[in-house]
Amino acid sequence: MDNTKLIFPVDRPHGSRLAAKLRYWWCWVAASVLLLVVGTPALIFLWLIDRRIWLYPVAFWGAKTWLRACGTTVRVSGAERLDPDVSYVFASNHRSYLDTATLFINTGKRMGLVAKKELLKAPILGQGMGFVNIIAIDRSNPERALRSMERAREVMEAGFSFGVFVEGTRAMPGELLPFKKGAFHLAVQMQAPIVPVAIKHTDALMGKRTGLAYRGEIEMVLLDPIPTKGRTPDDVMELLLATRAAIADELALSATASLATGSASVPV
Repeated sequence: MDNTKLIFPVDRPHGSRLAAKLRYWWCWVAASVLLLVVGTPALIFLWLIDRRIWLYPVAFWGAKTWLRACGTTVRVSGAERLDPDVSYVFASNHRSYLDTATLFINTGKRMGLVAKKELLKAPILGQGMGFVNIIAIDRSNPERALRSMERAREVMEAGFSFGVFVEGTRAMPGELLPFKKGAFHLAVQMQAPIVPVAIKHTDALMGKRTGLAYRGEIEMVLLDPIPTKGRTPDDVMELLLATRAAIADELALSATASLATGSASVPV
């Protein structure tokens, strides 16, 4: 498999489009209320007492509450593949705003995340990101991007795992975009195993540019960790392609029965 865009069938959710449109806006109202009523006081208090790391339980609860407010549940499989004493780099696909909360709270690990630099401009959210090791990447500036990945390395050295949406942005429904190399460089530097993560159905529930949000179940599959011990930067592309193949194969399992080829992906 090469590192080109793939397209998978999308399960079209059932339900009223009007209700889905209203739920979409309700999701953002709920997010705003959580940030204002819970996030702001927590940020101020923890900043004053210099206990920023205590924001983790608050952020965990907020992410879980937001997913529930959006009408979603999460089913996780593959957690038994992880060693509780090992820090990992979780490399996930990304098709929806729902993915970030899903990955953050369902790996069983305390973890940092890589986010887009635009989130730093969001009131309250932007200020709180650093409290829970969410690092913004400015890919338009290589020097800043390098500093951000160095910060991610420091987070992992402190015993945290790290989650990266390796496409670099949200894909359109059904798409798997080419992967960026940053997460794999980080994994090699830290000699940390890479866990391919396939997040399914979020594109149908709250897909990019749809303006709709449906009730339903998100499925998150933690696939077999890929070891990096002894690997060097020369192996980054091999690790990237192995991770991509694992995620693509898992996404193909959820393809609609209308494809009779045995593979649910189409190179574009």
